[in-house]
Amino acid sequence: MAVNRRNFVLGTLGVGALLVGVGAWLRPGDRGGPYSDYFRALNKELREKGPMRPVLLIDLDRLDHNIDVVMQSVKRGGKQLRLVEKSLPSPGLLSYIAQRTGTQKLMSFHQPFLNHDAVTFAQSDILLGKPLPVRSAELFYQIHKGPFDPARQLQWLLDSPERLQQYLALAQGLGTRMRINIELDVGLHRGGVSDVNVLGQMLALISANPQHLQFSGFMGYDPFVGMGVPGILGSPEELFARVMVIYQRCVDFTRQQFPGLWHDGLCLNTAGSPSYRIHEKETLSTEVSVGTAMLKPTHYDLPSLVDHVPATYIATPVLKSTGAVNIPALDDKSKLFSWWDQNQRQTFFIYGGNWMAEFESPQGLQSNTVYGRSSNQEMVNGSNAVGLKIEDHVFLRPTQSEAVLLQFGDLLAVRGGKIVDTWAVYT
Repeated sequence: MAVNRRNFVLGTLGVGALLVGVGAWLRPGDRGGPYSDYFRALNKELREKGPMRPVLLIDLDRLDHNIDVVMQSVKRGGKQLRLVEKSLPSPGLLSYIAQRTGTQKLMSFHQPFLNHDAVTFAQSDILLGKPLPVRSAELFYQIHKGPFDPARQLQWLLDSPERLQQYLALAQGLGTRMRINIELDVGLHRGGVSDVNVLGQMLALISANPQHLQFSGFMGYDPFVGMGVPGILGSPEELFARVMVIYQRCVDFTRQQFPGLWHDGLCLNTAGSPSYRIHEKETLSTEVSVGTAMLKPTHYDLPSLVDHVPATYIATPVLKSTGAVNIPALDDKSKLFSWWDQNQRQTFFIYGGNWMAEFESPQGLQSNTVYGRSSNQEMVNGSNAVGLKIEDHVFLRPTQSEAVLLQFGDLLAVRGGKIVDTWAVYT
């Protein structure tokens, strides 16, 4: 147990201050409650068949719904779908979604995962989602084996003439040809090209070295369009219009100044989970990238994803139930906390904790910041109404997917409240 010292001191020395005006602070209606039918069924299944440790659940019924929402949008926009591997970091999960969507397009962000993809998804078309150090690219080629052909199936994402020169030297040394996709800064300002003079330098270098470099297209990532920025900075429609002006300028420049590099088969990638749907309104790009929207963790509770539903949860068993909150050194004085806050009238210690996640069920659970967070046995408090027993499960919604999904070992796929499959995650 890692005690938060600052909060512990405040709690130990300032109990009287906490109770000043307590009548105004009491929250008689904030009591939480027991499981909904959905989580009651999951808890029953996990008590009977689960591993009795923290697990990451993927609800296939909800996932299917989200996949269908994405594909309806992709078809309306006349585009193709590229799955973002880092947000769905499990070969089984990716295979499931790829089969339902009918796509073989992946976006990879990590050299070890890229090597894994090239073996597991040997027929795929892979676009890097960020520029990797040239040493990472060299390691990919050193490790790679199998039928996947990087010269045809892999696009390296590059963001500057300097990095392109490094990749050219690597391609020359390996005696291979690399497909080069150029990262555009369409407003995110996280690197990439927006100046056509810089773009011209990169295209000239590609054009001068056709035996080692091949222009494959552009990638313009624009999640801020759908992330709900303050209205004073622009509406989603206004931000989207600015994105497309930059993208169109780069396309027009390339077609006019380097017509020999332009052809209909180029990959004009754009979007991201928060913004993919707004791209139904444009015909310039050829594909959208989507990952996290398939699972909808809490950070993606956005107006642009209102039709998506949460499809992933952390479930972890209750190890101990110790009654009203009891803070070290306060001992009997701790009862003041449970008198003040009825959501501290029951204390549970769960298996693990301190994840990037928010409590979902039973309702009304909360971490105890005075006691401190723990990744081993976290204290969780609730009211008498939550009704948890030892070996019942606490359910949490991850705040994101790409890191959280990697922390629990095999994912448990559930359908209709029943465990139907297990999927390994990337390592």
